[in-house]
Amino acid sequence: MQARWLLLGVAACGATADRPTPTDGESDVVLTDTGAVDAAPAGALPPLPVGLDAIRRWDLWPLIRRGMRTYLRSTYDRAGGNESADAAHHLHQRADGVVVPLALEGPGLLSFVRTNHWHGSPWHYVVDGADHVVQETTTKDPTKPVEGSVFEPTAAFPSPLTYTWSVTRGADLSWVPIGFTQGFTLGYGRMFYSTGYYVFSRFDPDAALSRPLVAWDPGQRPDPDVLALLSRSGEDLAPKDTPALERTVDLPASGGIVVAELVGQGSVRALRITAPAPRAVELGRARLRITWDGRKDASVDAPIALFFGAGTLYRRTAEEWLVRAFPVSVRFPKDRDVVELSTYFPMPFFERAKIELVSDGVAIEGLTVHVRTAPLPAEPVDLAYFHATFRDHGVGKPGHDHVLLDTTTVEGGGDFCGSFVGTTYQFSDRAELRTLEGDPRFLFDDAESPQAQGTGSEEWGGGGDYWGGRTMTLPFAGHPVGAPMHAAKDAEDGIESAYRFLLSDLFPFGKNARIQLEHGGANDSAERYKTVTYWYGAPRACLVRSDRVKVGDVADEAAHAFQWAGDPKVEALTSRFELGVDHLGAEEIYPATTDTGRHGLGTSVMTLRLPADNVGALLRRKLDYGFADQRARVFVADDRDGAPFVLAGVWHLAGSNRCLYTPVGGELATMTPLVQESNRRFREDEFVLPRHLVAGRSRVRVRLEPFGAATPLLPGTAAPPNDWSAFRYDLYAWVR
Repeated sequence: MQARWLLLGVAACGATADRPTPTDGESDVVLTDTGAVDAAPAGALPPLPVGLDAIRRWDLWPLIRRGMRTYLRSTYDRAGGNESADAAHHLHQRADGVVVPLALEGPGLLSFVRTNHWHGSPWHYVVDGADHVVQETTTKDPTKPVEGSVFEPTAAFPSPLTYTWSVTRGADLSWVPIGFTQGFTLGYGRMFYSTGYYVFSRFDPDAALSRPLVAWDPGQRPDPDVLALLSRSGEDLAPKDTPALERTVDLPASGGIVVAELVGQGSVRALRITAPAPRAVELGRARLRITWDGRKDASVDAPIALFFGAGTLYRRTAEEWLVRAFPVSVRFPKDRDVVELSTYFPMPFFERAKIELVSDGVAIEGLTVHVRTAPLPAEPVDLAYFHATFRDHGVGKPGHDHVLLDTTTVEGGGDFCGSFVGTTYQFSDRAELRTLEGDPRFLFDDAESPQAQGTGSEEWGGGGDYWGGRTMTLPFAGHPVGAPMHAAKDAEDGIESAYRFLLSDLFPFGKNARIQLEHGGANDSAERYKTVTYWYGAPRACLVRSDRVKVGDVADEAAHAFQWAGDPKVEALTSRFELGVDHLGAEEIYPATTDTGRHGLGTSVMTLRLPADNVGALLRRKLDYGFADQRARVFVADDRDGAPFVLAGVWHLAGSNRCLYTPVGGELATMTPLVQESNRRFREDEFVLPRHLVAGRSRVRVRLEPFGAATPLLPGTAAPPNDWSAFRYDLYAWVR
């Protein structure tokens, strides 16, 4: 595999994107091997790096992850507002007084947990039925916080996979992977300010994983090489013995310059820009633009400061590191009067790559640009382009989320297949922190119901209580710039920003992604937001909807040989999905809609179409979340007479539109639990089908057998109704 540097002189931006003609003096550079992923058999999918392997093999960040789905659950206000700052909303309470915000059945991997300070500790990690107590050292007396507190057991929760509130300025964070094969439940032992959000993934049982899913062992310490790697965040982590270009350029006052153009195929592994420190703020306002393979639109087009993790390159103190994250950094070396901006996101290209700097109207002399490449880590069909999408949202529209990314409209629109891997977001330019009550919401692959629903913006950025107005920078989360509220020294000091990067906890998508963020607790903030969303995406779909059954539509049911034992009645429901507030003042933001479906406890069977060249599939259901703890065994059979049904697994969705609200007035105060019921009964849920039951088949039969009872919200009370409910089923197929 070979690629050549085209050592271009200064050129105006907007020059032709046609392939340039080689000139004398250009040299061929052979890209050396850096340890590509183990080769998969011809036609097979590459192994998915999971858990600590996702960090260890961070060169595979661009890998298309077919057969993997990631979700975020939290203690958010079910009514769409900001009650108790999105704390204390739980699924149910156990008999021992422990409240449960997360309950999962079947195999999976918990990749991230965030709580506000130590609140909720001692936590109960129930893995495959075994109850393990995890706590933080402040737990012994939560009225006397322990500076330098740590998680216990300490061997299982080391830094830098974990951080507590004294480092994060307000939150306890854990990226320790928690595997489970039968199920996982998270319990909170204390109720005061019991907020949290949790990221977990499900996998095709037939997917090749870098290591098998096994039940978490609290006696096992995470691999030291991963801890060492994360400890080096901010340093140059990319391969060193690979082709590199370094040159000095001047950025003109208007237009821009092409600083590097690569021809061939490979992956950009390091990009560093060095400038005189007195020009840092001005450099931060210029833009970085990168175009892959001569595409019409640049895939990276963002202000330099925001791209490298900060809303501004202004320093209020003399710290060396403004940003010290794993994939990006901003450093002011102590021995030189310069600023160094570096990114190590792997960025594949397959024909050519063009890297430009675009002026913001100010000339800057003496910029040094360093670019380093390496071979592709996998076959091109299994890799996606790197994107950084910038949005200036202004003050936004009251009642409506900021849309940070909608892949159906960016870069010409159409389908994209890849992963959402992070955000940097400026949320104020006047040192106002209260807008951080806004929740993140993510929707993937035509979803109407968020696969991710968080509790607030500073929680998303790894802090709590607005970081106490202080700054911090960690490998995957941070609040690197911004003065304490109303204490800004000048206009630049009033710019507040945060970042959140996703690696082991990234969100794959196969057709489209919509990343949204509330501004304020009810989308009622007028602060100016600017955002950069980082994602990998190939301009094609790798997850396609192949069939839909409209339950309750007699003709459509007949067309899919749909039958439901017990003859459940067709019923119409008028309700909403769980999004933002219904009303803001007199304006109705999310009006109710009406849909028709069925519910019952009898077995249902349907026949569904899918492309014969599929490499797996998932089934999505729109349901009535008024029925609690819906659970069914899923069976799949070939569409042939007499073909046997084979168990695919258990489809389970915990909870309902009723939740247990546990407001507590103090660290050790007595809990008075309340049952709340929201008006949001529409929800979608997904089930990944094993590949061996669908691959190579153009039609399959699916049988669903509901079973089990709902869990009472409070011990000793009646369980809520738990019929299986469906308005429609959508079958999506992964394709290669």
